[in-house]
Amino acid sequence: MKRRLPSVLLAAAAILLCPLSVRGKDAAESIPTAAAPVLLPHEDAAAQETVCRLLETASGTVQEIPLRTYLIGAIAAEMPASYESAALAAQAVAIRTYFERMHRIAQQTPDPALCGADLSDDARHYLAYCPEAQLRDLWGEDFARNYEKIAAAADIGITRLLCAEGEPVAAAFHAISPGMTENAETVWGAALPCLTSVSSEADRSAPHFEETVTLPPETVRKALGSIPLPEDPAEWFVPETVSEAGTVLRMRCGSTVLTGQQIREMLGLRSACFTVSCTAGQLAFTTRGFGHGVGMSQYGANEMARSGSTYEEILLHYYPGAELTGIAG
Repeated sequence: MKRRLPSVLLAAAAILLCPLSVRGKDAAESIPTAAAPVLLPHEDAAAQETVCRLLETASGTVQEIPLRTYLIGAIAAEMPASYESAALAAQAVAIRTYFERMHRIAQQTPDPALCGADLSDDARHYLAYCPEAQLRDLWGEDFARNYEKIAAAADIGITRLLCAEGEPVAAAFHAISPGMTENAETVWGAALPCLTSVSSEADRSAPHFEETVTLPPETVRKALGSIPLPEDPAEWFVPETVSEAGTVLRMRCGSTVLTGQQIREMLGLRSACFTVSCTAGQLAFTTRGFGHGVGMSQYGANEMARSGSTYEEILLHYYPGAELTGIAG
């Protein structure tokens, strides 16, 4: 998702995200829930008094929401309730860290577009958020059970932060990695603390891990805009370099060199880890994973939880070098 913030570092602070949400972005919601480790209750009730100032895009008004309420709505919007409790707790800490980072940015360098808020409910730029009424509609008869499960995760996340040198990290997350997560520098052009590549092999078993979309040349040409292209579509995409995780770093399109992220955005691909083939005049793009690939893989986190990992173990795996700290409200 794109951000309004002016620099790479601030954009990363806002976190580029691509989650598996209750809004049906992926079929992984159907994964059955197995027994999960017992979760500790939140340690500091004062944290619940913290207020999240959220810009509601539909009305243009700034809502003041208790932080716990915000966490529940954001967790529910960003990760399936069917996921393991430890994975949901890891997600809660990532979102709590995200809020803290954005809150500090809002205090230091306010974004006029936010109208005094800490962040917005516009999922194209910030996190998705589902108020309770929307969750009741989405979950129906499962509302009470799902809400209790996610509230338990929020009660853990509300007093936890992922930090590096005393500052909240850019706790990015995505739906499914290509088997390894990606370095922040590869995706956003700048290295960031605790956002380095780690193994996430379990993602290879995710539903829709590999997807192929076939597009007619006219559609691709239109998406690429004014880029000059050879007459033969088979010559339009020539790979030059890819990362160890499989992200396309440089690909020649005609006489122009683009990054995999640029091509992904132009064509609406699931990830920048892709290959291109041309058969019978049609262009086929085969992607692996879903999202930008930086930080925590949500599917990988759930698989770790299913294997018995705690939320702490999940977080310290996907954010190597981070310190999990407590925070008062």
